[in-house]
Amino acid sequence: MIYLDNAATTCVAKEAFEAMKPFFCEQYSNPSAVYCFAGDSMKAVDKARKSLADLIGAQPNEIYFTAGGSESDNWAVKAAAEAGKAKGKHIITSTIEHHAVLHTCQYLEKQGYEVTYVNVDENGMIKLEELKAAIRPDTILITIMAANNEIGTIQPLEEIGTLARENGILFHTDAVQAYGHIPLNVEELKIDLLSASGHKFHGPKGVGFLYIRKGVRIGSYIHGGAQERARRAGTLNTPGIVGMGAAAELVMDKLKENMQKEIELRDYFIQRVLEEIPYSRLNGDAKRRLPGNVNFCFRFIEGESLLILLDQQGICASSGSACTSGSLDPSHVLLAIGLPHEIAHGSLRFTLSAENTKEEIDFTVDALKKIVERLRSMSPLYEDFIKQKSK
Repeated sequence: MIYLDNAATTCVAKEAFEAMKPFFCEQYSNPSAVYCFAGDSMKAVDKARKSLADLIGAQPNEIYFTAGGSESDNWAVKAAAEAGKAKGKHIITSTIEHHAVLHTCQYLEKQGYEVTYVNVDENGMIKLEELKAAIRPDTILITIMAANNEIGTIQPLEEIGTLARENGILFHTDAVQAYGHIPLNVEELKIDLLSASGHKFHGPKGVGFLYIRKGVRIGSYIHGGAQERARRAGTLNTPGIVGMGAAAELVMDKLKENMQKEIELRDYFIQRVLEEIPYSRLNGDAKRRLPGNVNFCFRFIEGESLLILLDQQGICASSGSACTSGSLDPSHVLLAIGLPHEIAHGSLRFTLSAENTKEEIDFTVDALKKIVERLRSMSPLYEDFIKQKSK
C-alpha cells in the first residue's frame, strides 16, 4: 500500500503509541482525583500540555483539551460569538473554510448573527483588501484557517492577525492542517484562538486542543465539571492527550527536516504530473502551500473514478476533504477559486508525509498516467474535445 492521504489522518507515531500504553491498563487513574495514584496521570497530562504549547509559542495554561478539531472550531466560534454579542453580532470568515467553521457560522446566522464570507483568489489566497473592507464597528470575530485542507494554500496569518488586533476583534484560526507541519507562533501572528487535532500530526484520533490566549474571555462549550480550569467539562482522555503530546515533541525535533523532505517530494510530484499528463491543473498556490499537499484537476474525467482505480493499484488518495467523502457535489473550495463544476469534479488530492519515498511517487505518477489515459479513452467529452481541436 502507498498511503498518500495524510490530510485525512496520519499513522500514530510509534513513540506516541508507546507513550500512551501505560495509561490504559497500568496508570489508568482519573487525573482529576486527589490521591497519589492520580498524580502521575496529571503529571503526564501537564507534560503533554507544555509540549503542545511550546510548538506554537504559547503558555501551557492557554491549552485546553478537546475531542478534536471540529469541537475546537465549534467552541471557538460559538463561544466567541456569545462573548462578543454585547458589542455586535458580525463575524468574518472565508468561502474556503472547513465545514466545522462554515456550518457553525451558518448555525449562528440562524441565531441572529451576520456573517461575511470573504472571497479568495484563483490560488485560494484570502483577499486581504476585501477582508479589511468587511470590518465594521460591530465585528466581533475573524475566523480564517491557517492552511486549506484541500488545496494546501497557506494564508497570511500575520496580516490578518494585525488587522484583527488593531480593530479590537478576536482572531481565530483553524490550524488543524497546519499545526505540526509548518512553523506557527501565536504571539508573532497575533492569534487569539487556535484549533488543532492530534491525528493530523501522528498522534491518536479523538483528541485535540483549543488555544485560548490569556485574557480572552470566552465561555465553556461543555458544561458539567470543573476540568480544564472550568472551561471544558469531562474526564480527560489521558492516553490520547499523552499520545498527542508525544507526537508534538517528535514534530518539534524534526519539523525543518520533515518540511524539507516533503517539499522536495511534493514539487517532484507536481512537476512530473504537469509535464507528463496533459490537461492537468495544479490547485492552490504553487509555493505558499503545505509541504505535503498536492491537489490536481484532470479534465474530462471524474475524481471518484480515479480514486477507485488508484485503490486497485494499492494507492490511497482522496478527492477532497475526508469529511465530505460521501458528497456528490464538487468541492466548495474548488468552486470558490473559480473552477467550473465539470473541472472541479475531476479533482484529486494527494497528501504526503516524511515517510513517503521518491519510488512511491514514481509508482503513483506512472499509475496515474495510465489511469487518466484509460478513463479519457472512454470519455465522450474528451472525444468531442479532440475532434474540435483537430478541426
